[in-house]
Amino acid sequence: MTEDAPRNQRRPELREFLKSRRARVSPAEAGLPDGGARRRTPGLRREEVAVLAGVGASWYQWLEQGRDISVSPQVLDSVARVLRLSNTERRHLYTLAGMNPPVPEVAPGDRDMCDGLRRLIDTWMPYPAHIMDAYYNCVMYNDAAAVVLGMRPEITQNCVVDFFTDPLYRGRSKTWERNARTVVAQFRASCAVAPDDEGFRELLAELTGSSAEFAELWELRDIEDAGQIRKELDHPLVGLLAVESTAMKVPVRPDLTIVLHTPLPEANTASKLEWLASPEGRRGSMYPVAG
Repeated sequence: MTEDAPRNQRRPELREFLKSRRARVSPAEAGLPDGGARRRTPGLRREEVAVLAGVGASWYQWLEQGRDISVSPQVLDSVARVLRLSNTERRHLYTLAGMNPPVPEVAPGDRDMCDGLRRLIDTWMPYPAHIMDAYYNCVMYNDAAAVVLGMRPEITQNCVVDFFTDPLYRGRSKTWERNARTVVAQFRASCAVAPDDEGFRELLAELTGSSAEFAELWELRDIEDAGQIRKELDHPLVGLLAVESTAMKVPVRPDLTIVLHTPLPEANTASKLEWLASPEGRRGSMYPVAG
């Protein structure tokens, strides 16, 4: 396959995609007169999109025809605005135009997913599960995460900060030293996506100031994508627990990461987790269970 093959495959799709999006937007929605019965083109005409987007009519025609022309993020964003594209459609436009898509954003209609996400992690019981925001703040966790991982209201509720500073979790973790390097490398990957983000800069300052071990690992400049991490924990009630944490993204909520812990087939972990979630196990727990 030649280098031009992927581009040639995208061009017909770009043409049809833009035509279909034009047809959805009425002149009235775009602030234009509708032209009455004389209007034969459904939606907006090419020339109207060009004017509203502040680009040349010929240039827009060439874009819609999939010609090999120079495009910029600013121009594509103007076209996306006129065509009233969703965040997903805007990223698709970038891809079809042969450009790196922008960082995913949360659509207003998808911001209120708390009830559904709460049901998800509660259904994961008796295994630990929690959800983090982009800055690793824990926004919710299930009862098993409280009992097994020691998540509780009185700690910072930031998963990276607590990994390095919470004595309860560190005292239980038998794989802390092994996993610390991975945790920092994954955190660096998150920071790299938004290098100018003030929130990440403040969090980095807090981490380097509160943990010399974090600061030392940060200077290694290792970088890894989030994935799976093996964790071994010495729980005060049931002893050794071996779990595998898996970090997953929800496309419509790119600002959130769901972390599910799955029991590994050793140390009778699954049965121990089931007992800890039972009434007897809850009564014997040394620490409060999150509500």
